[in-house]
Amino acid sequence: MIFNPRNIIIAIALVGAGTTSVPAQSLADLNAAKRYEIDAKRQGVDMTREEAVPASREFIRIDSTYYVGWMIQGIFNAERAADYNGYKLAIAPLEKALTLIERDYATILRTRTADPLEYVKLYKRHADYSNTANYLFQAYQNVEQNENSYKLLRRIQQWNMQKEIVLNGYNMLSWIVHRNRFYTYRTYDFLKGNLEENEVLSDRFLDSSLARIQANQSVNRQVFPESSLQYELQNVYHYKAILHAYHLRIDSALYYFRLMENGGLMSYNNYGTFCAIQAKFSEAEEAYAVASMQDAGDKRLQEWAYYSSIVDIYKGMPMQAAISMRDIIHSVGSTPGFGWYNIALARACSYEGNLAESQRFLDKAAQFKEVHIGTTLGESHYEFSINLLRLMNKKKEIRQQQFEDRNWCWHPRALWSIAMLKGEAYLQQYLVANQLAANPERENVVYKLFSTESTISWDEIWYLIRGYSTAYFYNKFESQLKVDPRPKVYKYFNLYLARLDMEQGHYQRAQERLVRTLSFAEDIEEDYEKLFLARVYEALIICADKNDQDAMWKSSLVNMYRLYPQLMPYAEFKMHFRLKVSGNNNAVLSALKKYNIDLDEQDAALPLVSLNFTAAGNKKSVTYSVTDADGKRIVSSTTLVINDIDETVRSIAYGLFKIQPLDTQPDVNHGG
Repeated sequence: MIFNPRNIIIAIALVGAGTTSVPAQSLADLNAAKRYEIDAKRQGVDMTREEAVPASREFIRIDSTYYVGWMIQGIFNAERAADYNGYKLAIAPLEKALTLIERDYATILRTRTADPLEYVKLYKRHADYSNTANYLFQAYQNVEQNENSYKLLRRIQQWNMQKEIVLNGYNMLSWIVHRNRFYTYRTYDFLKGNLEENEVLSDRFLDSSLARIQANQSVNRQVFPESSLQYELQNVYHYKAILHAYHLRIDSALYYFRLMENGGLMSYNNYGTFCAIQAKFSEAEEAYAVASMQDAGDKRLQEWAYYSSIVDIYKGMPMQAAISMRDIIHSVGSTPGFGWYNIALARACSYEGNLAESQRFLDKAAQFKEVHIGTTLGESHYEFSINLLRLMNKKKEIRQQQFEDRNWCWHPRALWSIAMLKGEAYLQQYLVANQLAANPERENVVYKLFSTESTISWDEIWYLIRGYSTAYFYNKFESQLKVDPRPKVYKYFNLYLARLDMEQGHYQRAQERLVRTLSFAEDIEEDYEKLFLARVYEALIICADKNDQDAMWKSSLVNMYRLYPQLMPYAEFKMHFRLKVSGNNNAVLSALKKYNIDLDEQDAALPLVSLNFTAAGNKKSVTYSVTDADGKRIVSSTTLVINDIDETVRSIAYGLFKIQPLDTQPDVNHGG
């Protein structure tokens, strides 16, 4: 029998006023009547919409000891939360609701039955309990209360419910261990002593989940349809696939992805990343496209969007990556993922050649308090990505100075500026190197070049390791090449080994490795690996120059420009063009010569720059374009009105490499 303390106080007051007694049964009936009223009124209330607010207040007013009003309030707050404070606001009512359910319905929560008619009587309380616990668990996770998350899961398991309905305890135990795998028991009591032990524990929890599902079949097979069992199993497969993919157990991960696909519950976001870490970028792109529809409306970080932008960069389409990130920032505003999208936009701008814009978006990401919801990507990944991109940009700024002033070494101001930039780059590299050294999963995430938990591209790693322990990294990548189970990734290790050979002065050996890598044409998907090919040709240009091989130097230069012209101004060498001029403007032509570009070549194999000067009254214009040796347009015709000579020439110099400003930049508030 359930008593309402408030009614007991009323009864005592009535006795003191002269009333002889109030039967206990009357109090129980009054209490039951109120709860019956609440249960009737809650039907049809959408706990995620505004109607939930007055409903929860009314229910708490009617009976504050009944869990329903607190549950609705907590779920509404959790659904509307988008930052740390929002989820903190959801925790208190959810905790209260869970405690009240446990107090009033403990017998029901413990009851297990194979009788469908009996289970119908239990289902509402079981479902409310599981749903409340799930929202509370997510709120704890989103404010990084991992100890409370663990205790909550163990608390749920003590009821031994035959069907956990929403929140599977063992699956989530596996999740929080894997998500915090790089910590130890010194940080969280539920963890082990190192990353490897944590991962074993995470997998063991999933095995326990499978065993429990099977054991519960003795009561559930008469109550639930077969599809319900399959749904439970699919959830375990989801986390099994994540663990196996992380450890590069490719066959095992694929096995679980196929089970999910056959069961109709495939996580295309995770499958896309699984394909990407195998350098199967076309398959990854297809999976991410499906994930974009599968996750439509989800307010958490859309990993498919972040990683799709990296695939676009691999494809030689950084502007497309920038536009897609700009659009998603505009659509989601300052919600979870805003910081990650700004990192992705900064990366795209950097590869597009717009360093100032890249830095602006990195600053936005750094100032935003990101909430890492529903993802294993945490604050350490976030900060590492920002700092590594800052390092990449700083090193590019040095090249930019040299590109904009071909005689920089004779100009004191340029020398001073470059010296300052080199000092800043060194400090930034030291910062990132220390972050890497403190990262216990660098072996699994950084040194393997592609990883499910990596938030940087394979190309960015070079900016980190270049100049540091060349022999160490050579041995590291050579060892990885021998044991890595991903054949399409081998060429990336070979590129890194060739670059490290070059760092040690072994240009001939590096060149041979690069040429051998290019010879396996069937292993290279040019449409999706333009960045890779451009970096191979970039290395070949340097090797051919050192080895006095003019033909290879020239063909590699042309190929790199054809594949990824945006990289050229930031390379260690200058681009060579042929030039055709129509009309005349000596001021523009003279100013263009200060840039580190050779426009005086006559070799027909080189790209052709066309400059067409026109004048209409006082208005002077120039139209530029670039075609290859076969007449195919590489840079489309672009017309500029000549107002400021320096600005016009700067636009031409960068425009020859398809570097254009990103139009209509998003202006989104970034509170957090």
